[in-house]
Amino acid sequence: METRVDEIAPDTYRLSTWIPGITEHGFTFNQFLLTGDEPFLFHTGQRFLFPQVSAAIERVLPLTRLRWIAFGHVEADECGGVNQFLAAAPRAEVIHGPLAIGLSLTDMCDRPPVEALLDGVHDTGGHRLRFLATPHVPHNWEAGLWFDEATSTLLAGDLFTHTGQCPALTESDCVAPALAAEELFHATGLTTNLIPTLTRLAELSPTTLAIMHGASFRGDGAAQLRALSEGYAGLFGAS
Repeated sequence: METRVDEIAPDTYRLSTWIPGITEHGFTFNQFLLTGDEPFLFHTGQRFLFPQVSAAIERVLPLTRLRWIAFGHVEADECGGVNQFLAAAPRAEVIHGPLAIGLSLTDMCDRPPVEALLDGVHDTGGHRLRFLATPHVPHNWEAGLWFDEATSTLLAGDLFTHTGQCPALTESDCVAPALAAEELFHATGLTTNLIPTLTRLAELSPTTLAIMHGASFRGDGAAQLRALSEGYAGLFGAS
């Protein structure tokens, strides 16, 4: 397995590993590294991917410089390697919302996690990151995403998941392949706050969507989020 490194927005790197055998066309597992004074990693990958992901980070900056580790929710592909990264990066700390910390992370992490501001900006010296609690969107009670005001990038987690071996960045529609993947996986929490949450994310007007599984998107991210919302409403009667 090879982990590719591509810059998808200014000082924002997609670390992507395509794994065959998961779906007919394989599946990508992506992490996102934001450089700056305090480098920020969104997703760690599973424990078995630590050698590849850590080596990919080293192609951008020394792993020991890593300062922050975040992820959308508690799941192996999001945070399975978290303690390996904490061991390899002495200054690194996990940062997440208070719900994730209370439910899981205080017990799971080998170093105490840091609570993200719920109404403020986490400035890493190059990126201005705002934490967005998104319970059950796309899944898990403790779910939360990050928006980088400096680059207008939404770290979108499992939203827009699509299958196959994809380019690092696309300007093509991501909604149709995401809805096709939803029919395959049935992974989205069909709760009453699904549509309002997608609407709230669209109001941020992101120009880059950093997608966990599949190609990242560049362009009118708000339009993509609104179309995804309409797609869910049409498929499931979500409201």
